[in-house]
Amino acid sequence: MRKFALSAATGVLALGLAAPAFAQDVPVEAAPFTGPRVEAIAGYDHLGGENGSDGVVYGGQIGYDAQVGGVILGVEGELTGATTKSDDANVLAAGDRFRVKAGRDLYAGARLGYAISPVAMIYAKAGYTNAQIESRYTAGVVTIRDKEDAEGYRLGAGLEYKMSGNAYVKAEYRYSNYNNLDGGDVDIDLDRHQVLAGVGVRF
Repeated sequence: MRKFALSAATGVLALGLAAPAFAQDVPVEAAPFTGPRVEAIAGYDHLGGENGSDGVVYGGQIGYDAQVGGVILGVEGELTGATTKSDDANVLAAGDRFRVKAGRDLYAGARLGYAISPVAMIYAKAGYTNAQIESRYTAGVVTIRDKEDAEGYRLGAGLEYKMSGNAYVKAEYRYSNYNNLDGGDVDIDLDRHQVLAGVGVRF
């Protein structure tokens, strides 16, 4: 997983360094999806399988895109939190409670888009995600807390629409799979599905 993360980071860095050169090939007025951007995102979060937990994901993203003709190449980084959690009672003893909550989620990746009109683009994305899983066990006056980092990959697709000025809105679906816990010491297979909307500004 660490080799994958390093490879992904190297690819993202290379794309980021090459993007300004690509952008110079097309005039800014002819490439509405070019430049640095910042956005706020929020939406639906589901962690786990059929018996998983639902919640709300929220956070922010920064990125850079370069448009060459109808093709858009971009890199992005994201920080989100979520309200997603599960509570179980009487797990080990009568009256005890065990809660698992989704913590902060870090993401870095790249996206490839295509302009379907002068103001709309579709895109696909892929990258590395690191999510924190918080747990708390309570039995009487005893409380045990723990936090673990889960590493994995993310795939997604979306639609972005340019508004007046430099503003834009987007809708996106993404799937994340976490296969390592606590720095790779534990193998897991944890799925995550998110459907969200975003609003941003391109500079």
